[in-house]
Amino acid sequence: MTESIARRDTVFLGHPSGLGWLSGTEFWERFSYYGMANMLTLYLVHQLLLPGHIEHVGGMDLFRRLLGGGEGQALAAHISGFYQTGVYLTPLLGGFLADRYLGKSAAVITGALMMAVGHFLMAFDVSFVLALLFLLCGIGLFKGNIAAQVGDLYAEGDKRRADGFQIYYIGIQLAGIITPFVCGTLGETVGWHWGFGAAGVGMVIGGATYLVGKARGALPAEKMRGGHVARPPLTARDKTAMGMLALLVPILALSLVGNQELFNAYLVWSEKNFQLVFFGKTMPVTWLLSLDTVFSAVLITVSVLFWRWYARHWREPDEVGKMCIAIGICATAPLTLALASATVARTGQPVSLTWALAFHLLNDLGFSNLLPVGLALYSRAAPKGWDGVMIAIYYLQFATANAMVGYLAGLLGTMPGFDFWMLHVGIMLVSGVLLLLIRKAAGKALAPG
Repeated sequence: MTESIARRDTVFLGHPSGLGWLSGTEFWERFSYYGMANMLTLYLVHQLLLPGHIEHVGGMDLFRRLLGGGEGQALAAHISGFYQTGVYLTPLLGGFLADRYLGKSAAVITGALMMAVGHFLMAFDVSFVLALLFLLCGIGLFKGNIAAQVGDLYAEGDKRRADGFQIYYIGIQLAGIITPFVCGTLGETVGWHWGFGAAGVGMVIGGATYLVGKARGALPAEKMRGGHVARPPLTARDKTAMGMLALLVPILALSLVGNQELFNAYLVWSEKNFQLVFFGKTMPVTWLLSLDTVFSAVLITVSVLFWRWYARHWREPDEVGKMCIAIGICATAPLTLALASATVARTGQPVSLTWALAFHLLNDLGFSNLLPVGLALYSRAAPKGWDGVMIAIYYLQFATANAMVGYLAGLLGTMPGFDFWMLHVGIMLVSGVLLLLIRKAAGKALAPG
């Protein structure tokens, strides 16, 4: 490696310059995604599904039948569920198309364009269903393939990979903090279409950021042969690694149940068990989610700095080892809610938000070392030419976890709070133990070659 290449290879916080361009692109994509996700249900309930609007939505009758029917709040829930499920399922097709035909760069550019069009189509009642289809197809092409390109910046044995994905996640968390104040405020105070339009502008900026990075030669190059992506044949080791990565999906899904309850049972439980009244006014319980996002962004940064310091003194754990440690930390988060529930049951009074701070601190410390490191593992261990598909498979853990949480959250009203949250602790610890056993029994299949 020449001196100039070495300088360029560490130009962005000690990482390749491409990480900066990809992180910037992902920030704006997440800005647009959170803008859509934060407003969708409210927009449906307060405007689109009301008389005078729903009649003008093209294809709504067929779309409603495909979702199982319903009206008002029920139909809004079905539509939101369809969208969120599609966000984690469509990357499978997008990863296959990129790995086999398009290449990652073409897939990301096409996906960004489709998402921008989808957001702008949200400005009209008639094009709502078409807008959803554009958004989901765009996310499918974009989501897994841009993450795969982050992995492509590093050689297989480069220890900076996990560190790089944690930096990449910082942009995601910053987008989660900023978006409600921009898209949400515009949507609720000026007009829903203004909020969706802002999300569309964000996606345009994201696409432009990616194109500038590509034009400057900062992004990984791809080899094409006869209209197909060139990739070597699968070896026996490759097939074993793919099988192991697929096997990890349901195990990792178990580790997510505590975190995914944030948008479900946690809010319902918090309204009844946290002291939310200050100076005669009740704090909106959803503010706790903003707190969680702030904690997450800060703790990912802290984790990056910690592992850099650790690596200077001791041998750094591999990805699976880090994930086992992270799951152990994550499992202590619902434990704090179980203890808070016991305190409420004993005193008959809500507990202070100190318990909420403890929960979010432990939850975000664990997940700042679980999700980015998991992405790093899948990008490294995936066979060459299959990383887009394997990262899409990695995202299936979220779909699986949300399906489990949908059932678990329904138990909140039928069992004591202490038992409810201890159930989550147990499920997450099972995930950690299973991951440890797999690491011990077959860790070599996922180790660097």
